Amino acid sequence: MATHTSDLLAAAAPRTVAVVRGIADDQLDLPTPCAEFTVRDLLNHLFEVVVNFQGLAAKRPATWADKPDHLGDGWRDRFETETRRLIDAWSDPASVEGVSPGMGMPQETVGGMVLLDLTVHGWDLAVVKR
Repeated sequence: MATHTSDLLAAAAPRTVAVVRGIADDQLDLPTPCAEFTVRDLLNHLFEVVVNFQGLAAKRPATWADKPDHLGDGWRDRFETETRRLIDAWSDPASVEGVSPGMGMPQETVGGMVLLDLTVHGWDLAVVKR
């Protein structure tokens, strides 16, 4: 099955995944348009968003307190895998019904938030000076 949210995520995700795959290790300490984030920081944030919003799709609480470094071996492949899981999570029609217990807002709004993060931060990473 699919939802409007999963369709939009499926359209946006390949572009962001391509940008992430194109980031070289020597770019990780560069600044981004997000003044408080280096490329490494923004990639770790985007990983957290992609993983936590999988749980939010299933109406489970998100864990934002932990700040692990996701950029170990194979991080580009893992990002693509987690992004696919995100799309799958929001493909369930129940994911867009009701109110998010973890966020206190309509599930459709929560789905829009992850789409926004994936798209905007994909752009943020795409414009990093190479």
